[in-house]
Amino acid sequence: MSKDWRINEEIRAREVRLVSDDGEQLGIIPLRQALDTAMEKGLDLVEVAPSAQPPVCRLMDYGKFKFEQNKREKDARKKQKIISIKEVKMRPNIEDHDFQVKVKNARKFLNAGDKVKLTIMFRGREITHADLGEKLSLRFVEELTDISNVEKLPKVEGRNMTTVLIPKFDSEKEKDKDKEKKEEA
Repeated sequence: MSKDWRINEEIRAREVRLVSDDGEQLGIIPLRQALDTAMEKGLDLVEVAPSAQPPVCRLMDYGKFKFEQNKREKDARKKQKIISIKEVKMRPNIEDHDFQVKVKNARKFLNAGDKVKLTIMFRGREITHADLGEKLSLRFVEELTDISNVEKLPKVEGRNMTTVLIPKFDSEKEKDKDKEKKEEA
């Protein structure tokens, strides 16, 4: 939908297809007659489909219409979920307890609906043992398979190895709820 609606005198067509405020088709009539009808009812004539032949105009309260449009747009923005990427960094020779702490943090991020980027940093000659980093990445992925899917498998980029995990979709949870409802019925 366009933000710049033509209203009343701004409409340039000679004839318009008029739709009443309750949605009833009033037919194709001259613009002057449509404007007079709008004045009689105390409403505005708004061009809702300018590309149609002839353009479609509707009788409505333009102020109220704009208010409703803004309200819908605000609601749509509120419902959008912004997914951010949280990064978990570790070295290839990490201790087991430290590893579990990193897994716990990643689990928290995934439950919040964020993506998790695992970065294993190699220093000096450690890069020659990239297989250790890959084993560590796969172990990390395995720990989180219940709540995540792998978006990007372990890959060496410079002196780092990265893996990206995404949370399992809420649709799977919804499917489980639907199954439960069907079983109850």
